[in-house]
Amino acid sequence: MATTMFFEETVKCQGGKEEMDIEFGRSSYFPEDSIYLNVDGKTIIMDRATAKRFVEAAVGVGHYFGFVD
Repeated sequence: MATTMFFEETVKCQGGKEEMDIEFGRSSYFPEDSIYLNVDGKTIIMDRATAKRFVEAAVGVGHYFGFVD
């Protein structure tokens, strides 16, 4: 599987008690390239329709908090 990682980090809860390993990026494992998501060692590769909704949601929350223009 060819991948391009865009994010890899152990993310800690604001409360400091919980954490999870998160990684995501692009995968060409299937004939149609798409987004892969790995959380605590469990990986999925989204179909393109789901990936589009995922990105739209992430951008939406980013706009809400003023993280993106």
